[in-house]
This record gives sequence, structure tokens and C-alpha cells, in this order.
Amino acid sequence: MTSQTPVTPVIEQRAAQPYLGIRRTVTMATIGDAAAALADLADWLTARGITPAGPDFLRYHVIDMERELEVEAGVPLPAGTQLAIEAPLGTDVLPAGRYLTTTHVGDPDELVAVTGAFLEWAQRNGLRWDASDTGAGERWGCRLEIYHLGPDDDPDRSTWQTQLAFRLAD
Repeated sequence: MTSQTPVTPVIEQRAAQPYLGIRRTVTMATIGDAAAALADLADWLTARGITPAGPDFLRYHVIDMERELEVEAGVPLPAGTQLAIEAPLGTDVLPAGRYLTTTHVGDPDELVAVTGAFLEWAQRNGLRWDASDTGAGERWGCRLEIYHLGPDDDPDRSTWQTQLAFRLAD
């Protein structure tokens, strides 16, 4: 079955990006728990006088849509930022590489359909993801939902802008 949701994918080269994150194991019903951590991260950085180096994101590490997802809420850090942190906070680096991206402007409830169309487009065009199947689900090298515009910018959900950026296999 082919999705009717239009997507306009672009391949882009992304540099490595350090970030501050909080990792959670959630289900599709509780994924909002991971997204809620984004405000906590931004507040934590602001309290320390640090301005994020870009928009916040969710990074999907392991995905089993029927059971659990290992997801990380993240905020990009300026290069060279040194932090004294404690659990549940952690730092990591989004890997450099080629990413297939597309941007959705509209209600975030539409992202499941947009993601499906994005995955279908890549498959039709013979692209391979930096991902592997495991007993716990699909493990991704880097699969991001990047939130460029959201509720802090405009309460009208139809204006929200989310970029999908999935790392391609080398």
C-alpha cells in the first residue's frame, strides 16, 4: 500500500553535533513523556547561561512500534561546552554523515503518516538507512525529529515545523 502523504526528501551532509539528552523507554501511548523532557532540558541549560546551538529534537534509538521505543529528548550544545551533569541527563554526539531529510509544516499528529511516506520514498529510491533489525526492534544510527517551530512559537498547530532527518548507510 502506498501512502498519499506528500514528502519532499533532500539528502544533506550533517556535521557531528554534541547534545544534552534524556533517554526514555516509552510506548506509542506514552511517547509524550519523552517529548515533555525537552522543556526540562532547555530550562536546565538556560539556568546555566547556555544557549542551545539549534532546535531541540527527539532521537529514536530502538523502535518496536508494537512494544517499546528507546527515545532520547535532546538539545544541541555549542561546540566545546563543558558540563557537570548527573543522571538522568547525559551527553552524546549526533553522528556526522549523509542524512535524508524532509520538513513537515502542520499538526504534529500528522507525523506518523509523513514518516511512513518518507520511509516509502526512500525504499522506492533504493536508499538504505543506518539501521539494523535486532530482537528488541530496529536500532538506528541516527533517526531524528527536529522541532523548528512549535507551541512556544505559535499556538496554531498548523504552523508547526518538524524536520525528519534519518542517517543513511555509508
